[in-house]
Amino acid sequence: MQFHKFLLLTILAVFASSCGSDSKSETNDFSLSSNATFNKNAQVYSISKDKTLELTIKNPKKHTIDSVSYLYNNSKTASSFSLSNSKLGIQEVKATIYFNGTSQNVTHAIQVLNDETPKVYGFEIVNEYPHDITSYTQGLEFFNGELYESTGQRGESKLRKVDYKTGEVLKNVDLEAKYFGEGLSILNNKIYQLTWESKTGFVYDVESFEKIKDFSYNQSKEGWGICNDEKVLYKSDGTDKIWTLDPETLEEKDYIQTYTNKGKIVGINELEWVNGKIYANRYQLDGVAIINPENGAIEGVVDFRSLKKKVTQHQGLDVLNGLAWNSKTQTLFVTGKRWDKLFEVRITEK
Repeated sequence: MQFHKFLLLTILAVFASSCGSDSKSETNDFSLSSNATFNKNAQVYSISKDKTLELTIKNPKKHTIDSVSYLYNNSKTASSFSLSNSKLGIQEVKATIYFNGTSQNVTHAIQVLNDETPKVYGFEIVNEYPHDITSYTQGLEFFNGELYESTGQRGESKLRKVDYKTGEVLKNVDLEAKYFGEGLSILNNKIYQLTWESKTGFVYDVESFEKIKDFSYNQSKEGWGICNDEKVLYKSDGTDKIWTLDPETLEEKDYIQTYTNKGKIVGINELEWVNGKIYANRYQLDGVAIINPENGAIEGVVDFRSLKKKVTQHQGLDVLNGLAWNSKTQTLFVTGKRWDKLFEVRITEK
């Protein structure tokens, strides 16, 4: 058990999120507090999602309060409510206090944590296949039984269709030298490819590889990983956020924040949809998080550190990156940046 705890901390180091320690108010007449615990080191109020949030209005001037209405993430709520269905991460509570024919608003930010420690998983190798050792792999996905890949580095970025059993490149599109290619996903016969810092993504026809259009990222800062659940797209930007995108308008509709029972996890990178969960590697760490797409909870971690030792060691070798789920075989395909092997694996209990 102690080894598993150490392993978990090694793979996914936790960075506690920050927010103001004081409730905000337009005046000093009222303040809003809760039963969340204030962590002085992290400067944030924290509470587990298995708890009931209890809100309290502080009224130091002893005003006669007529009524109070509460909003939790812009939805009406009571002064006491269960967090079991809440998203994780920084959430905002707002109270409107009605008194003496007027009203005042006060807000309170809390950090909702998961109520369970992530499970640690291992893997078994089913097959090994050749992979282009020059490919700086960023995104990987199966579609209709065929493998598609997006690679990075300016001047080297590509979109490819690959015969995964032989490594042969079947189709290829080179990106303009100014773009650093990132993740890809395929939905409704369209390929969605991200670039890193350019705040630009591309949509292609999956058969012809002809570009249909460009799209911008709107609120998210960068493009890292992308996947889909056959209805919407999920996009990471290198932070703790995973954004939900409308596949037609590419508008960022909402987001989840990736959290454990200790705090947030940043650097969420390549994404893959696997049987109702989001699998995501964290940049520079050879582990993959298993994420609940409803609330952002990191429910498990797959330890892939040993894989890198099984590929040809060379000067340009870089970290694990590239996850593709084969729904027909129910196996996960994993590779890395400038790896000469593509691994087909099954996830196992530790």
